[in-house]
Amino acid sequence: MTQLIIICIYLALLVVLGIFSSRLFRGTSKDYMLASHSIGPFLLLMSLFGTTMTGFALVGSTGESFKQGVGVYGMLASSSGIVHSLCFFLFGVKLYSIGRRQGYTTQIQFFRERLESDRIGLLLFPVLVTLVITYLLIGVLAAGLTVNGVTRGAFSELFAASNGGVPPWLASLVICVVVLTYVFFGGMRGTAWANTLQTIVFMILGVVTFFVIATKLGGLQAASEAVAQLHPEKLHTSQFPKLKFLTFLLIPLSVGMFPHVFQHWLTARNAAAFKLPIVAQPIFIMIVWLPCVLIGTWATSAAIDGKPLFPPDFHANAVLPVLVGKVSTPLLGGLLTAGILAAIMSSLDSQFLCMGTMFTEDIVVHYAGKNRFTEQQIVTLARVFIVAVVAVTYGLSLFDPRRVFTLGIWCFSGFTALVPLVAASLYWKRLTKAGGYACVLVAMASWLWFFRDSGYAADPKYGFLGMLPVATMIALSTAAMILVSLLTRPPSEATLNKFFPKS
Repeated sequence: MTQLIIICIYLALLVVLGIFSSRLFRGTSKDYMLASHSIGPFLLLMSLFGTTMTGFALVGSTGESFKQGVGVYGMLASSSGIVHSLCFFLFGVKLYSIGRRQGYTTQIQFFRERLESDRIGLLLFPVLVTLVITYLLIGVLAAGLTVNGVTRGAFSELFAASNGGVPPWLASLVICVVVLTYVFFGGMRGTAWANTLQTIVFMILGVVTFFVIATKLGGLQAASEAVAQLHPEKLHTSQFPKLKFLTFLLIPLSVGMFPHVFQHWLTARNAAAFKLPIVAQPIFIMIVWLPCVLIGTWATSAAIDGKPLFPPDFHANAVLPVLVGKVSTPLLGGLLTAGILAAIMSSLDSQFLCMGTMFTEDIVVHYAGKNRFTEQQIVTLARVFIVAVVAVTYGLSLFDPRRVFTLGIWCFSGFTALVPLVAASLYWKRLTKAGGYACVLVAMASWLWFFRDSGYAADPKYGFLGMLPVATMIALSTAAMILVSLLTRPPSEATLNKFFPKS
């Protein structure tokens, strides 16, 4: 019960923060969706890092390293820091400058004018919504499993079917409602503030969690030696096929096409605000990922009083919360759980807001006409769609859950397959409308085919030609985009002057 009380206090604090931030709301759609371009370097760093560190990074990486070993760090974390910063530099700064100059709020607005196609939004909108809802599922599933893991035994009679803990479906529902509350009232400013608070919380408590668990397992050396004796294969990367291991390097590219990251880029006060995120992102990723991967690896051989804590077939998604619940005091366990939830919610909020923004700006307002709506009506439309997205995501989370890490890889693969489109839009003048359509259609067709062939993420070891499917997907989408662009009419001179100004 102590853990649950602390979790409830933390969630209440976030609701209060959202309501307080709503008092600074200026009443315009621009303020609700972009915080009136007022976010400085520190808040931009915290919001960008917070929104890219999800349940995938904490719960997912810990569970995957429990199954696969320390090689998980090399697969993603070591490259993510560099690739994320590279995307911020190559894409973020340029998109921010173009967005501020042209008055954009969403990705689709940029692509609509760059590709000279009014209907590209009708293709991109369902694609991006599908991928983001898949992303949202990662957080919702991780949140429910986390609360259930640390409250096991607290309600042995009431929730006997859930190991005596708060059922995942109930915990996920509460988390969704809390995030929805501060996003609904606070908009982008509330989201940025909440992300800053939560990033600080989960980074500090994440480090504390690492040392508490290490101490309980006899220290860093003892915990590692236990793995070397009982499961030495977890300390080597030889179990990963080389091609598959290398193609994991493509996954972090997905950040360049995240619609919620695009929206955060546009909140920056100026281009100089990007300097701190570009420099600090790799450091922050290491601080979060390294402890999680080590904890997951140690869990394979963890024992207290000679009794193993986890059987080999233990559910990967529950490793971190259950371990926290078993090795810490109730007070500390509650605080550590709040840190895990902070990481999860710091991405859910940005994604919820992004969905509402896209629906309002790219579908309703664009096709119905902006003059037909007042600023308050536009904000209301965004809020209504946010509620709808939360409801759909929560409903999907009630079905048979997949491994958080595996679901995340599929989600990121879809976004990565679309990255050639944003890269060409910014750096290749010859990109045409038809080439853009070809890129999106081929990327999504290949993603759907592979996703279905894997049993809808049921097979965590699924590959194609010895590689992750993302390698084939990005090759196909890039080839289709280049070939079709070269065979069709180049963009107009007016469009080229607009997006490639001569300085």
